[in-house]
Amino acid sequence: MPTLLHIDSSPRAASVSSRLAAEFVHRWQQQNPNATIFHRNTTIQEMPYLDEPAVDAFFTPVAKLTARQKRVLAYSDQLVDELLAADVLVLGVPMWNLGIPASLKAWFDQVIRLGRVFDFTDTGVISLLPRGKKAYVFTARGGTYPLGSAYKAFDQLEPYLRAILGFLSFASVEFINAESLHSGPNAADQAVARAQAEIANLFA
Repeated sequence: MPTLLHIDSSPRAASVSSRLAAEFVHRWQQQNPNATIFHRNTTIQEMPYLDEPAVDAFFTPVAKLTARQKRVLAYSDQLVDELLAADVLVLGVPMWNLGIPASLKAWFDQVIRLGRVFDFTDTGVISLLPRGKKAYVFTARGGTYPLGSAYKAFDQLEPYLRAILGFLSFASVEFINAESLHSGPNAADQAVARAQAEIANLFA
């Protein structure tokens, strides 16, 4: 039975990135009616940021964990278990100040843990995630950042997510971007329609 992990990171009720991600999940669920779906919103659910107790807990051997450290780890362990179980990862990501929301970075910090998600070997760093996972990223952007333009260097969202998902050895990463959302209602509507058409093509 397939499993999908759906992570939103916008607090807005009218979020374009969340809307697109939800549309993909709905279509995917229609094709996989018996699937398991985990859904979290990192901003609304107030994803905890790493602090000293959490870092200490991450690097303390299991046999030496205190009761407090076990409590600190419990939430992170749940998030890691969801990621390990998922065959498909869906991210709804608004571009904030050229990058991803801080709460989504906090989610990555909670799940990317030595010994659970990655490890060091004599030949380098390896991912401990099961092979073959796929990721679909749905972004909402006020402007455009086309390849070859002076603006491309300002896009810190896609390069980071490609790097971190590549580090986790995802088999494929697909981006669908709704751009020019701050260029007026018509441009925004057209951008969403193009993104929705791309989603439809994924299931054609």
